[in-house]
Amino acid sequence: MSEIYLAGGCFWGTEKYIASIHGVNSTEVGYANGKTWNPTYEEVCTNNTGHAETVHVVYDPGIVSLEFLLELYYEAIDPTAHNRQGGDFGVQYRTGIYYVDDKDLPVIENSISKLQKRFDKPIAIEVKRLENFSQAEEYHQKYLDKNPAGYCHIGRDKIEKAGKALINPTEYQAPSMEELRTLSKLQFDVTQKGATEPAFQNQYFDSFQSGIYVDITTGEPLFASADKFESGCGWPSFSKPIDPNVVRQQEDRSHGMQRTEIRSRVGNAHLGHVFDDGPTESGGLRYCINSASLRFIPKENMEQEGYGYLLHLVK
Repeated sequence: MSEIYLAGGCFWGTEKYIASIHGVNSTEVGYANGKTWNPTYEEVCTNNTGHAETVHVVYDPGIVSLEFLLELYYEAIDPTAHNRQGGDFGVQYRTGIYYVDDKDLPVIENSISKLQKRFDKPIAIEVKRLENFSQAEEYHQKYLDKNPAGYCHIGRDKIEKAGKALINPTEYQAPSMEELRTLSKLQFDVTQKGATEPAFQNQYFDSFQSGIYVDITTGEPLFASADKFESGCGWPSFSKPIDPNVVRQQEDRSHGMQRTEIRSRVGNAHLGHVFDDGPTESGGLRYCINSASLRFIPKENMEQEGYGYLLHLVK
């Protein structure tokens, strides 16, 4: 097991979020890197003790790497906010990554450097060696398990998505323009210009072979054949992505319509749209995806191409 200490605002929600991640063995909330030892919650809130509400995380690096764990942590915070998360304000609500193993520091610094490229504002996450940590009072431990309707600054949808996280985004890179030029004209127009390929005249609309579908621009896994169904629309249709975190949604008002566009996480490639007319027994959603934005990897090739860990998702 490995350990890291993460501060992300109110530790009730941060603990619940992190504990839901596959590979996290245990969590404990407390007060870190302050000016006093063993403070009470009241002292942290009112006596300017300098502590951050922090979660001690013990995790299995063979299941979830530190780099992956940090990527999921970033999803739960505003990394540019200073001494604030959600509706909570104060030094105790600052964000921070506190390490105990010096070998973790280069990983953390590299991760923060990559994160900064996504934002115009400076990243406000404090990165320091752990100086001190005091366990919080018992009523704070697993607070949201004891009080399911209790206050949480992290949306329940984010907690659910963290619990389903399978794909490590740090294993994939956004393509360069030179790499994008290797795509066919149709693939380029669909993924980069938001074009739509012809219905019933595309590669995968009527294919139901066992395997997975990955982003044509990055190789990041997106959909499994087990979740593909015949919708009659003329494009590949899926009831859900492999991991809800691998796709991004945004409003699309083009062509006089109001739709929800789906884009890939790492490559930011246009994939298609999601509709609420899918099979009710599978959740009711229909991810209508362009074949040109996908590359299919047959089940028998998944192991050799590095996707063997997803074989359990394929029929």
